[in-house]
Amino acid sequence: MKHRKASFSGSFYPNSAKEIEKMIVQMRVSNETQTDMHDIKAMIAPHAGYIYSGYTANKAYSLVQEHNVHPKRIVVIGPSHRIYLKGASIALYDDYETPLGDISIDYEFSAKLKEQFDELSFNPLAHSEHSTETQMPFIKTYFPNTQVVEIVYGDISVESLCDIIREIMVQSHTFIVISTDLSHFHTQEEANILDAQFLKAIETMDIEALETKCEACGITGVEALIQWAKENKLQTQVLDYRTSMNTNHDASKVVGYTSAIIGER
Repeated sequence: MKHRKASFSGSFYPNSAKEIEKMIVQMRVSNETQTDMHDIKAMIAPHAGYIYSGYTANKAYSLVQEHNVHPKRIVVIGPSHRIYLKGASIALYDDYETPLGDISIDYEFSAKLKEQFDELSFNPLAHSEHSTETQMPFIKTYFPNTQVVEIVYGDISVESLCDIIREIMVQSHTFIVISTDLSHFHTQEEANILDAQFLKAIETMDIEALETKCEACGITGVEALIQWAKENKLQTQVLDYRTSMNTNHDASKVVGYTSAIIGER
């Protein structure tokens, strides 16, 4: 049996199940976000250390669970930060290690996707990646019996990634998580201006604005998701926005974080 070993427990998030559980309980206390969506199909979530972006990510995961979304599989799509990658890599492992227990990987579905798309390969080095790994403890907490699929992308077009998303979402009981942070290392004032453009582009589903006015490490994944959502006449809702300044009180060089959901009203 092949395991996707956790690479960032103890750095981006705790390596103790009790500590993760404690953090998530604390993050849920003040989550009063509501939605009138009756069918949530996807989310956008950040991927920084939990002390910075965990509250923002948790808002999306807890809200989706509260609305009785019970996916058979969750496909997590995030950008590669550590290696150059042509196309995208899909994790051909049997399970995914987390401090909360292993998550079953939908190997059969992953292998079929790889065979179907030339842009998909399996590069084990690509899967030492925090943009996707940081989502897994949330998934294990809120959807403990769900299988996962992990896709890490590099040099890939929006249209090619959208093609993959189209095929994924043809399947029933499938949910997508697109992982991204927003602007990086601007002042708080500059970040707020840049990130406001991103939030507005998500709310209005403005592909052109995403391409030309927004800064985000996972922008390709976001654009591909919004393109698919527009094709299917879905709607969006931004749930939370903050920056690293909310945690470290340093306004000189901040990173922005948001979470959003996509579905039907």
